Amino acid sequence: MSQGASGVKVVSILGEDYSIRAPAGEEQTLLDAAMMLKAALADTKKRYPTLIGDRLLVLAAMNLCSQQIEMRKQHQLELDRYQEQVSATVEVIAKTINQA
Repeated sequence: MSQGASGVKVVSILGEDYSIRAPAGEEQTLLDAAMMLKAALADTKKRYPTLIGDRLLVLAAMNLCSQQIEMRKQHQLELDRYQEQVSATVEVIAKTINQA
């Protein structure tokens, strides 16, 4: 990965170079995403050594998307649990205030 003019990054994926411009301040996120994709490609290639090209890329992308969906579900469950805890705490405080 290299940086060109005007914040354009050149990312190599499966032997192809892609020039991608990240919004200001998001350059590191772009580089991190490229590294994540490369790691997913390597992992997918280990599990399915006969896959090449677009099929490998699509399966790796699908795996990343499914991981993202699972993380969103987990995040929502945790958010709901914290909301329940906050609501219970607010209820206890309200009862305590009303008793005083």
